[in-house]
Amino acid sequence: MASIIRKDEAHKMIDRLPPNATWDDLMREIYVREVIERGLADSEAGRTRDVKEVRAEYGLPE
Repeated sequence: MASIIRKDEAHKMIDRLPPNATWDDLMREIYVREVIERGLADSEAGRTRDVKEVRAEYGLPE
């Protein structure tokens, strides 16, 4: 579920971009923020797995 963004937060995000930023730059910032928020929500809800467990599942070294 997408989180609701406050306008002042959106303005701050845009203000942090360099003057020559593109729409792609803005979309990347929005995407990164959303991914971080989802990850934090998953962590708080206990929906995470240990790195060793995931590596073992894919046959990767620890």
